Amino acid sequence: MSRQISNKRIIDLIDLGVEISRLKDVDLLLERVLSVSRQIVDAEAGSIYIREGNRLKFSHTQNVLLQKRLPPGKKLIFSTFSIPINSDSISGYVANTGELLNIPDVYHLPENVPFSFDKEYDILSDYRTKSMLALPLTTAQGNIIGVLQLINSKDGDDNIIPFNKDNEPLIRNFANIASAAIERAQLTRAIILRVIKMAEMRDPKETGPHVNRVASYAVEIYEEWAKTQGVPMKDIEKNKDILRMGAMLHDVGKVAISDTILKKPSRLTPDEFEIMKQHTYIGARLFSDIYSDMDEAASIIALNHHERWDGMGYPGHINFMTGNPLPGRETNEGKPMGKKKEEIPPFGRVVAIADVFDALISHRVYKEPWDESRVLDTLRSESGKQFDPEMIDAFFACLDVIRSIIKKYPD
Repeated sequence: MSRQISNKRIIDLIDLGVEISRLKDVDLLLERVLSVSRQIVDAEAGSIYIREGNRLKFSHTQNVLLQKRLPPGKKLIFSTFSIPINSDSISGYVANTGELLNIPDVYHLPENVPFSFDKEYDILSDYRTKSMLALPLTTAQGNIIGVLQLINSKDGDDNIIPFNKDNEPLIRNFANIASAAIERAQLTRAIILRVIKMAEMRDPKETGPHVNRVASYAVEIYEEWAKTQGVPMKDIEKNKDILRMGAMLHDVGKVAISDTILKKPSRLTPDEFEIMKQHTYIGARLFSDIYSDMDEAASIIALNHHERWDGMGYPGHINFMTGNPLPGRETNEGKPMGKKKEEIPPFGRVVAIADVFDALISHRVYKEPWDESRVLDTLRSESGKQFDPEMIDAFFACLDVIRSIIKKYPD
């Protein structure tokens, strides 16, 4: 019987490895890696630290008990911080040595260990960390890219117990699979950010923090909206993955716009604004050779994120390869008619909200950041005009997460 159970767990592990290998965005991948890891060893909570130079960045965390204390649909909000890679902390020790630690009770560590456990978070959150399994995330080349920290193993009666040592080989194997997937996702993110840096050389507003914020806002708003639309969770997770990456590239078409327009300190003339509008379909053209779902998402977002719910946006119904209006979709002046309501793809509608919010809440060379109350009043007033009203409702439903994203990616 034990052999049958073991074989089933191995098959499950293979299936889970295939599942996470399909995720391309590193943030969403880390969330899934943490969920699956907790599932493998029956952990109530856990965290992932990602290596950045000589420090570990606290990147993602989950906690079933704390989640249950929140109202339905709300997410846990955690501060982002980093710790040095040394032997003072448990995660720092694991990253420093490459050792796996299986600790029955972190409040009662052996006297001869160099590391200690910081109880501050437990005190702040009214939580009791007891058993812990911490292991390195190691690439095939032997490089430690992070630490996986799993907390409070549970038995069938919901009692906290030490982590089963028999599960250590299983979680090690999964960590190796996860490390390879994380390394690939980090490379994808790095390539996207290099493209953004190229755009930043042309347009100082297109910074890494800005696009990370816009993409993160968009994912949260989309998830909240999609749940209300009855979209299956499997589809939501898939769409979040491609939306996160595509949204980062929403303004990449600006690389083809003249510096005299991009960097003009005063208001654009009507003719200059018409040229600026071209960045939407130029961006769509960059991804017109569809090699992946991400290419398609990036093209859709670039083309549609300046459309308006009321049909007064741009570029409207055009052939994005030529910039000309589609037949029968011209105004009396021969210009393309704007897309309106559901004619605008959901990814375009959600990035429109995320992009405007970040522009208003952030410092720009031409403006100081608006107070949050003024920004929120503006978004409310544009519900049903510039923005999809149901997506605006979703924005406000996840406002606490939106605020945490601002802190996560500061300028």
